[in-house]
Amino acid sequence: MFVESGLRLVDSPGFPDMYKVEALAAADSLEALKAPSAAGAWSYPSPAPVIALGERTGRYVVADDVPAGESISAEDYAVALVAEIEEPAHTGRRFTVDS
Repeated sequence: MFVESGLRLVDSPGFPDMYKVEALAAADSLEALKAPSAAGAWSYPSPAPVIALGERTGRYVVADDVPAGESISAEDYAVALVAEIEEPAHTGRRFTVDS
């Protein structure tokens, strides 16, 4: 994901070191999907910076490439993923899901 300055979130000051390896691997996998040689339809969901067990509210916000909020429950993230599978709205691009 990107922050307002166009900098990747993972490269921004204050990004937790404990999540960098995972975030960089995810960024690499997204770039592989975007490659001209990649085959098939795809979409790439990214959760809010903080995803944790919580309450299923059924309310979430979707955005492209930038965080739309600070956190989301795992339950609401699952609802958003199922909605994307049932009615694809982000084919060929990344989208973010936040509460």
